[in-house]
Amino acid sequence: MTQVQHAPLLAYLAAQDTLPPMSTVALRAAVVLSKWSTRHRTRKHLVNLDPHLLKDVGLDRHAALTEARRKFWQG
Repeated sequence: MTQVQHAPLLAYLAAQDTLPPMSTVALRAAVVLSKWSTRHRTRKHLVNLDPHLLKDVGLDRHAALTEARRKFWQG
């Protein structure tokens, strides 16, 4: 399955000044939801990483579990 990276497109659209107000609100909501979804997914997968992979990203098991427990809306 192919994953599409929406962040560059959303950033481009968010920078446009010609969008109607309701479109701007909808776009900003989509950007926030996209960030939350990414955070949720990556934190969920962080718990399952092997110790050598955690070491590669500079985390130990305790730090990984602490990060994984954070809520998706927490930056």
